[in-house]
Amino acid sequence: MTASINDLPIIYDPKIAEPKWQKYWDDYQVYKADPNHGGEPYCIVIPPPNVTGSLHMGHAFESTLIDVLIRFHRMQGRNTLWLPGIDHASIAVHTVLEKQLQAEGKTRQELGREKFLEKAWAWKAQSGGTIVNQLKGLGVSVDWSRERFTMDEGLSKAVIEEFTRLFEEGLIYRGKYLVNWCPATQSAVSDLEVEKQEVDGHLWHFRYPFVDDSGFVEVATTRPETMLGDTAVAVNPNDDRYKHLIGKMLKLPIVGREIPIVADEFVDPTFGTGCVKVTPAHDPNDFAMGQRHELPMINIMNKDGTLNENAGDFQGQDRFVARKKVVERLKAEGFLVKVEDYKHSVPYSDRGKVPIEPLLSTQWFLEIRPLADKTLEFLDNKSSPQFIPERWTKVYRDWLVKLNDWCISRQLWWGHQIPAWYAVSETGGEIADNTPFVVAKTEAEAQEKAISQFGQNVQLKQDPDVLDTWFSSGLWPFSTLGWPEQTQDLATYYPTATLVTGFDIIFFWVARMTMLGGHFTGEMPFKDVYIHGLVLDENGKKMSKSSNNGIDPLLLIDKYGTDALRYTLVKEVAGAGQNIRLEYNRKTDESPAVEASRNFTNKLWNASRFVMMNLDGLTPQQLGQPETGLESADKWILSRFHQAVIEISNRINNYGLGEAAKSLYEFIRGDFCDWYIELVKSRLQPESTSRKAVQQTLAYVLEGILKLLHPFMPHITEEIWHTLTQSSDRNFLGLQLYPQPDQALIDLELEHNFELITTTISKIRNLRAEGDIKPGAKIRVILQSENASEIDTLTRIGQIHILDLAKAESLEVLPKQATDSLGNVISGVVGTVELLIPLAGVVDTEALRGKLRKALAKVEIEIQSLSNRLNNPKFVEKAPEEVVKTIRDNLQEAEKQAQILRDRLGNLD
Repeated sequence: MTASINDLPIIYDPKIAEPKWQKYWDDYQVYKADPNHGGEPYCIVIPPPNVTGSLHMGHAFESTLIDVLIRFHRMQGRNTLWLPGIDHASIAVHTVLEKQLQAEGKTRQELGREKFLEKAWAWKAQSGGTIVNQLKGLGVSVDWSRERFTMDEGLSKAVIEEFTRLFEEGLIYRGKYLVNWCPATQSAVSDLEVEKQEVDGHLWHFRYPFVDDSGFVEVATTRPETMLGDTAVAVNPNDDRYKHLIGKMLKLPIVGREIPIVADEFVDPTFGTGCVKVTPAHDPNDFAMGQRHELPMINIMNKDGTLNENAGDFQGQDRFVARKKVVERLKAEGFLVKVEDYKHSVPYSDRGKVPIEPLLSTQWFLEIRPLADKTLEFLDNKSSPQFIPERWTKVYRDWLVKLNDWCISRQLWWGHQIPAWYAVSETGGEIADNTPFVVAKTEAEAQEKAISQFGQNVQLKQDPDVLDTWFSSGLWPFSTLGWPEQTQDLATYYPTATLVTGFDIIFFWVARMTMLGGHFTGEMPFKDVYIHGLVLDENGKKMSKSSNNGIDPLLLIDKYGTDALRYTLVKEVAGAGQNIRLEYNRKTDESPAVEASRNFTNKLWNASRFVMMNLDGLTPQQLGQPETGLESADKWILSRFHQAVIEISNRINNYGLGEAAKSLYEFIRGDFCDWYIELVKSRLQPESTSRKAVQQTLAYVLEGILKLLHPFMPHITEEIWHTLTQSSDRNFLGLQLYPQPDQALIDLELEHNFELITTTISKIRNLRAEGDIKPGAKIRVILQSENASEIDTLTRIGQIHILDLAKAESLEVLPKQATDSLGNVISGVVGTVELLIPLAGVVDTEALRGKLRKALAKVEIEIQSLSNRLNNPKFVEKAPEEVVKTIRDNLQEAEKQAQILRDRLGNLD
């Protein structure tokens, strides 16, 4: 497994290294947690992906963020557990399987529940592990020995315990209420599974005549078909226009049913005509009014979205077909007043992707207020949990305040079947709204309870419905650790440390976990909630299937490597919770951002090879700590390294992962690779008296860099570290201690001096390029400044480095009056120091002037051409927006280039 230094390939190949280390980590169970292990516990439970899922960019982003935290805290010596698992995703699995059955010309009802569930488990065994294998390909350091599934035996037991306890406490009840009904899945869905969409619809105005033919009232609706179920018209009791009509009877058009005019303060007198049709069985607000006024509740809808026998002539028609037909009929009979265009919000089923139908249905509900109030106490009195960014605390709190009871039953088969058994022998062998029932943990217990209530001949049927998926995943942080049993894992790792998740499921999942965790364990299930943003496409838009703008992470991994993608996703985060935009070319399937991270891995690889080739085959441990014979450059890089340790540790501890990644990049690529290695190359010669000090420093800092970078790029760092340290097969970088800062090695004055030196060298290099000075040409560098300290730094500490890296033959300090005799010079400023490079004998200044003027003329022609196009109103009006933007960007870039050329010409005068 560990290559010798001489065997280290010239080019790093992630397709070889990454699967190799993933296999070793898996085979040796490197990340298996042990509750008996020392160290403060640090646990994260994975937000369980759906069993139907495959890896998308959101998974890759979230999993990488979690892995950075887990690897960092593990290397800090904490007892870490990242617990994986997947969710059974009731509706999603039903969608997959019912499409398969449809292709076979069958329905699940024809197949039967038992056969359908056999098919579901077979599908799960065959396809359910797809996303697990893809997550392994990300190199995540999870404990796969503890992998859970929300329908495994232990978690199913926890769900039954949850339901029976809540029922015994009087918090779960069964009743007939208005629910959000999805005709596509033919199941109730919770408020959170409803997505509001703005649509361009219509507002239809109808006349409802009085029974005594004395006139009519005018009502308005966006859903004309529901008028077939109207049982009243409501007005505001304070509306003077209608006070005298309260109590009068109306004759419902088409149906002929007599309905009253009732007074209700819910009615907004300013909306429409101030008269509101009341359909208690098909609108939540109307349902509440119906209860207040004891109105009949007439359901006109079948569960598949067609109209039922209560719709009369429209029975059997789809709801949207019936809408048109009802309007045609009302128009033909003279009841249609007018139709207005009307933009309004329509609730859609998040899963079924069709408009929700409020439907009167018998369901199971959880009384949410006691749980929500307890959770609010934790938040208000203990600031638990802590949200990062903090702004999400208010969003979370506001939602807890407004919660309604939770409909927890679903008309599906795949899921946790409700542990309630009906005594159908009491109601003719069928389950009816009034069928008595018992709740029990097992069928045997249910039989025993039922016999005691209804006698030996009682016949039982279990409730066919299953529980909402979120009812089980709400237990995830503690059921996965063994609850309701008091296991060692639960005692050690609960409450968990951090939940990492997206803002879009604060309501779906986060709040349900806090409510259920607070209720069953008396504690919040996690200390911190780190809310991350979204990965947006190259145009800054949210990725979605409907927009067909997703970016496949597996494709980018194949092209650039896992570490490159991981590092890009984290480095792009510009603050906790912020969205990131991923650069991507859809024509070539290339990402400049990920390519840049791949180039960074190559830079690290090449620098590591250079270091190891100059260590005489010795490891950092064999070379020993860099302590004696250190020169200023060695002390500088050691100071920068320990500053980096402090900064990166602080940033990760405060969830500044993107900032930590950027700081690492700047230290590794800039300070170590571009500067320190270049500064000490000459001291690595065999005759150098400081060779050993350089070797010790290079080895020490490189090993430290690999540890700092490992949470972000685990594969390449593991590969290099094993070769650098020649560690055994069972020793892994992820299990080493994270670097600890040594304050004694931090020298801020020295760092300031070296910043001046490196900036000066960079400026001289830029001046050489601007002056068209050939790379091999030796130059004089003149320094001028009234700041004696900076001059001293450059001549005393920096001279040897400036002469070496800037290819200067001399570094001189001259007063301003002495520069008149230098002739043509090219100059620049660093701090308070002016740098001058005499061009005489080095550059043909006339030839350079001609070259620059020619380049400037070419750019000015381009500027004129681009300006003409933008100054043409017809072009700007008709051209696509992206074309105009490109031309503006090109013009801005050309103007910058022209100014640079003018400045360079000015320096030659």
